[in-house]
Amino acid sequence: MDVAVLEIGGSHVTAAVVAPGTWDVTEVDRADLESQAAAEVVVGQLADTARKLPLANGLAIALPGPFDFVTGVAWYRGQGKFDQLYGFNLGAALGEELGIDRLLFMNDAEAFAVGEWTAGEVRGAARCVGVTIGTGIGTAFLADGQVVREGDTVPPGGELYKTSYAGKPLEDSISARAILRRYAGTTGAEAPGVKEIADRARAGDTAAQQVLTACFTDLADALRPWLERFGVTHTVLGGSISGAFDLVASALDFPASATKDTEHSALIGAAAHYLRTCR
Repeated sequence: MDVAVLEIGGSHVTAAVVAPGTWDVTEVDRADLESQAAAEVVVGQLADTARKLPLANGLAIALPGPFDFVTGVAWYRGQGKFDQLYGFNLGAALGEELGIDRLLFMNDAEAFAVGEWTAGEVRGAARCVGVTIGTGIGTAFLADGQVVREGDTVPPGGELYKTSYAGKPLEDSISARAILRRYAGTTGAEAPGVKEIADRARAGDTAAQQVLTACFTDLADALRPWLERFGVTHTVLGGSISGAFDLVASALDFPASATKDTEHSALIGAAAHYLRTCR
């Protein structure tokens, strides 16, 4: 059966239908989302987008944490998004608004990794990890396509951002804000975004290149022990910064590549997870 999927970000929501087997994605709508609005406004905007999908078989939803993916309760605070949803049962409210009781939530970084395992860079790999880098860093460690969150071979909850590096939270070393901060500290000038830093590096700006290399060297140093413990054979990078992979690949001294489909991997992963769980 085709799977209806929502992917929720900090500023937008994407609605799509995913066909199992071929994993073709038909994007139905991409709408702006007022993530800092009141809970009822956010629910209304999500429901308006979801109603454009065929919901007879239920709905899979990929979204960032902190979120209780089992109960559907949001725990966002100080994230710059969804602060009004703290302690709010998004699953119950959205299910009631849409008149459906089959909703399945999934962490967006895990959805990305499962999508890449299903139809992307790490397809069928026995042991792999997906890393998404944007405003923060998300990770998912997969064993035969199943997310592993517990045990001493993965970081706490399987989430690398919960670890420290050089005595600080890892995201102080590798994230969009970390890259921008390091660039400003190195050059004395601010860049509007990581894309602009990457563009400058491609144009021959050595400071821009050095900043990107330094940040991804930190990522490699922080990630490497976990790759060894888990027995990872390949790492796939996603998120907005994956577009700079050509500039930073040399900093990663382990088998790694960037996703070829930044738009659809999480949608495919959420659909695959839904099919496993809800059949």
